[in-house]
Amino acid sequence: MRIVLVGAVESTHTAFHALLSARVPPVALVTLPREALDRHSDAVDLADLADRAGVPLVFSTDVNTPQTLARLRALAPDLIFVIGWSQICRAEFRSLARYGCIGFHPSALPRLRGRAVIPWTILTRQDTSGSTFFFLNEGVDSGDIIAQSLFSLDEQETARTLYDKHLASIATLLPEIVSQFEQQNPRRVPQDESSASYCARRGPEDGLIDWRAGADDILRLIRAVGDPYPGAFTRHGASRIRIDEARPYDGGMRFIGLPGQIQAYSPEGPVVLCGDDRCIQVSKWQSEGLKRPPRHAVFGRDC
Repeated sequence: MRIVLVGAVESTHTAFHALLSARVPPVALVTLPREALDRHSDAVDLADLADRAGVPLVFSTDVNTPQTLARLRALAPDLIFVIGWSQICRAEFRSLARYGCIGFHPSALPRLRGRAVIPWTILTRQDTSGSTFFFLNEGVDSGDIIAQSLFSLDEQETARTLYDKHLASIATLLPEIVSQFEQQNPRRVPQDESSASYCARRGPEDGLIDWRAGADDILRLIRAVGDPYPGAFTRHGASRIRIDEARPYDGGMRFIGLPGQIQAYSPEGPVVLCGDDRCIQVSKWQSEGLKRPPRHAVFGRDC
């Protein structure tokens, strides 16, 4: 089985190892050059890994260019896996593999197609999710499903814990998919378009905390956009302060103040009032400035 793997993020790394473990190493790895890795917050430099495994590298920032297409056509792949590559694969690319191109999506398709799926999964309070492998077609995450695993979400799910669940699914499902093709009996289940939904793109600025929101919503945002993504943040004067971990404040004191105002400092970090008059206890944070904001400073207000 001649397999080409395309991708440049943590999920690609997991897929690469899954193929090696299944004893079907890819005949090539298409990945981003080092200078382009910053286009993904969860990017992984896979060049050294491929070199150690003796897998040829094809560097590309666009799989649809004539140069990349020519390189892949010469490899005569049976199957192409696209895992961790945020780009539409056009018809000419999809025609290169004898059995077709398989993509991966971190949701239970047809629900939550599109971008920034892991943060949206948490922000929209989903109680179940799933990992889906599907045949690429001309649409967005709309091709026939070949494999899918479903799982429940914890009430305190974070971007990191949910991401890791998807990595575990990739490691399990990928060898099973290869086996389906080796037995010449791949599964194809059309998606139910009536159940489809689409997630909007998110950028780093979407992690800005609105302290007028309630404590639960702010805590959910912090969990949803943290590692491996840019993170939730607030501002104090010219400083940008990233908040990586927080929890409901349970110190037994009731504070009166403004939304976003630091009411106290504990050994962990600031206690901040939210829009519903509840506080959150920030336990892990990073400030661009060397000085921490003073007690009673208001996040988001110019100083």
